[in-house]
Amino acid sequence: MSISKQDILKALETITVSGEGKNMVESGAVQNVVTFADEIIVDLKLSTPALHIKKRAEADIIKTIHEKVDANAKVQVNIKVKAPAKPQNPNLIKGKPIPGIQNIIAVASGKGGVGKSTVAANLAVTLSKMGFKVGILDADIYGPSIPIMFDVAMEKPLSVNVGGKSKMKPVENYGIKILSIGFFTQPDQAVIWRGPMAAKALNQLIFDAAWGELDFMLIDLPPGTGDIHLSIMQSLPITGAVVVSTPQNVALADARKGVAMFRQENIDVPVLGIIENMSYFTPAVPIAIGIPENKYYIFGKEGAKHLAEDLEVPFLGEVPLVQSIREAGDAGRPAALQTATPIEEAFEEITRNVVEETVRRNENLPPTEAIKITTMAGCSAVKK
Repeated sequence: MSISKQDILKALETITVSGEGKNMVESGAVQNVVTFADEIIVDLKLSTPALHIKKRAEADIIKTIHEKVDANAKVQVNIKVKAPAKPQNPNLIKGKPIPGIQNIIAVASGKGGVGKSTVAANLAVTLSKMGFKVGILDADIYGPSIPIMFDVAMEKPLSVNVGGKSKMKPVENYGIKILSIGFFTQPDQAVIWRGPMAAKALNQLIFDAAWGELDFMLIDLPPGTGDIHLSIMQSLPITGAVVVSTPQNVALADARKGVAMFRQENIDVPVLGIIENMSYFTPAVPIAIGIPENKYYIFGKEGAKHLAEDLEVPFLGEVPLVQSIREAGDAGRPAALQTATPIEEAFEEITRNVVEETVRRNENLPPTEAIKITTMAGCSAVKK
């Protein structure tokens, strides 16, 4: 039997794409429908790059055509994501990219103590193990911890000549290039700086350094949503942000605010996804018998996963609460450096997801712009 294009369109009018409001024909998401004998090709254009929304749309189309048009039809769905046209906004300025750096990923958390720096360190070493060239900037001016986690707390960056200019050479360990304000202070010295002074120090770490060629620069942001975050986004075109949280409701409330910060209209940094740290605890057992089935959800179960679904951002994976992760960080050797362990597998899965979301973001969205920030009444504010 011949398949009618009108019957297909009528069937597709019963499907609504998440976030569109109208059915996919009325909203213009369906670009074209082609039929060849028993084969149907649907061209779809969506306004969001979210993988779960694209997969849901594809599954809905195939199911609906089979139920309402032809149960035996071969259905192919081609999905493209439309990059929204950026309005010319006088408050937005083009970012100041660092030559040689391909992707800049901000690792953030709304709340302190959720293991953001631990996750950033293990992401960095896992990316390096995958063959990428990686650098990490410790932007936590008031509580730098990356030097300890990489066993370089007593190191000092050297000065090198690049193009006739004196630049800082990042400290390197485990194949990762590292810069932190911790290299320039004593272990027992508190950094007591106002916002402008901290921003100036960060700019020096970013632009007065010889980073060389990097596939990924990870920026370990301080907790919260404050002046340092705005200074970083003013200085650099951030490729995307990763938000770290525990499953606990108190942490999730702040993680929600962290995602909201990046989504602010005048900030507009793509959120690559949410990582859940300290997801569950399992008792220590001999490595030969692996992790037992029983898991203890000390801080709650799948809270960050549910938050990601609620905010329609990817869930990048979970990290269990394991004593060796803390011990490895304290010893200056990130746990992901170990091979053939459940921890290595967890970080490999998370890192693969981060890379996939970065690739998807670069294919489907225009480059991020830096924001222009002014200071009013002693507080940083995004200009309206």
